Amino acid sequence: MVVAAVVSGAPSTVVALVRGDDVLGATRAAGTLIPGRGDRPGVVAGLAAHAALSIWWGGVLTAVVRRVGGGAVTGALAGAAVAALDLGVVARRYPAIRALPRGPQWADHLVFGAVVGGTVPACRCTRSR
Repeated sequence: MVVAAVVSGAPSTVVALVRGDDVLGATRAAGTLIPGRGDRPGVVAGLAAHAALSIWWGGVLTAVVRRVGGGAVTGALAGAAVAALDLGVVARRYPAIRALPRGPQWADHLVFGAVVGGTVPACRCTRSR
C-alpha cells in the first residue's frame, strides 16, 4: 500500500513538470480536505491527508481484489470507482480539488488501484458453496 501511495502521484507529477505547473499543487489541494484547512492548504497537511486516504482506500481495494480476484486489472477498475467518487462527488465541496486537471488525477487513481491490486496476494480461501 505504501508503494501504491508513493507511485500513484507519478502521472500528475509528470504532467505538472511537462506543463511547468506547480508539482506540489495536488498535494496542497489534498491538504484542504483536513477540517479547518480549506483556505490554508499546505504540503504537510496534504501529505497527511494523502496518507490517510491511501490507507483507507488501500484497505478497501485490497478487500475488493481479494474477494473478486483479478489483481492489477481489478485494482485499476476499483481505482476508477474511487476516482469517480473522489473527483466527481467529493471534489464538488473542495474548490482546490475541483480545480486540479482531471486527466492526471484520474491516472493517479488508476495507478494506485493497479498497484494495490497487483500487490495483493492471491486469497487461498475456500468458499463454501
